[in-house]
Amino acid sequence: MPILDIINTVIGVVFTLCYFYQLVYLVIAYVTKNKKPPETDERRKIAVLVAARNEENVIGGLLGTLTAQDYPKEYYEIFVVADNCTDATADTARKFGATVYERQSDTERGKGYALDFLLKSIARERGEDAFDGYLVFDADNLVEPNFISEMNKTFARGYDVVSSYRNSKNYGKSWLSAGQGMWFIRDSRIMNRARLKIGSCTFVSGTGFLFSASLCKHYGGWPFHTLTEDGEFTSANAVGRVRTAYCETAEFYDEQPVGFIQSWKQRLRWCKGGLQIFKIYLGKLMRGIFTGGGIACFDIAMSLAPAYLLSVLAVLVNIVGFSLMPFFGTYEGFIVSLTKICIGVGTAYLMLFVFSLAATISEWRKIHASPFKKILYMFTFPLFIFSFIPIAFIALFKRVEWAPIAHDGTATLSDMHEGEDEK
Repeated sequence: MPILDIINTVIGVVFTLCYFYQLVYLVIAYVTKNKKPPETDERRKIAVLVAARNEENVIGGLLGTLTAQDYPKEYYEIFVVADNCTDATADTARKFGATVYERQSDTERGKGYALDFLLKSIARERGEDAFDGYLVFDADNLVEPNFISEMNKTFARGYDVVSSYRNSKNYGKSWLSAGQGMWFIRDSRIMNRARLKIGSCTFVSGTGFLFSASLCKHYGGWPFHTLTEDGEFTSANAVGRVRTAYCETAEFYDEQPVGFIQSWKQRLRWCKGGLQIFKIYLGKLMRGIFTGGGIACFDIAMSLAPAYLLSVLAVLVNIVGFSLMPFFGTYEGFIVSLTKICIGVGTAYLMLFVFSLAATISEWRKIHASPFKKILYMFTFPLFIFSFIPIAFIALFKRVEWAPIAHDGTATLSDMHEGEDEK
């Protein structure tokens, strides 16, 4: 059907116009030399924030690595909000010396509300000027000993937001944990590194990031309560032209879903959250492109939902088109249309594979999996991204609520470094 070919061509052109810049980012990330943050004698006072819901199995691992930081102890303090917990999360956190606030709410659910509660509790008891910045972690994270020191070097240069290098604790467990782990490595090593080089807005992906006390005052705490509060925070930063940075030398690890159901639920929340943010910020980001925000606003807008929406649209158009083919088309037309679709899917697969190949080669020693799995999961990464399409379609219509993700907490920081010389 000619109309089907025309629609597919238009979708392909729009997709290319929206995402070609990411190939440019890929080149920038690998042709430019990364400079380590300069040494500094300035020590900013940091409040470490952890929002945890029933995380007694893993929070000890995080707090153990935080208490072992090489940053001077008098310059950072750990705060935990035990959010709607029914286990021993609060008691476990107190054993590590953390200041713990307990919160119960049946209506305001999610990490955004928990962070806002924690920030306001600290301000009420310590004062708004007690800390220079706030560092956010999830309870399942593990942190390298020099993490806060490295973040401080970048923070001391005057940035209001600093993101870090996000690695995976369980990359080699399944193609799903590897796909998600590769997404975060790509976002750190390629996307955020390129954004830093061109002065764009770095993307905050949920955990392992720092923001200044002055920015906290500007926002009035943490008013970001969509299902993906990190993307909402990033969008607000892009629109407000907040000075952001990426610190590649600050590395932490988190745990990815291994099973399909758990991965599906988490990504369904991400897709729904992206749609929520897209609805709130699309107009602001589009205006920002032409009023000084430039590539930063365009980049963040494209990072929220358009890829999934365009993919869902393409799938629906082709399902309808092929359903009508027996009545309005010919066998030859069917073959031509099918061939063009296969070429389009193959091109998309190849583009995603290039990203996974580049990241796997450059981060080979940092990816914690056997050589065979590192190679295998380069090929499954595009399939992981394709699996977002049905999730995105369901997110258009399904009511989605925040729900906790279970973690097993078996990995340690020692495990992350085991056998490094042989990798």
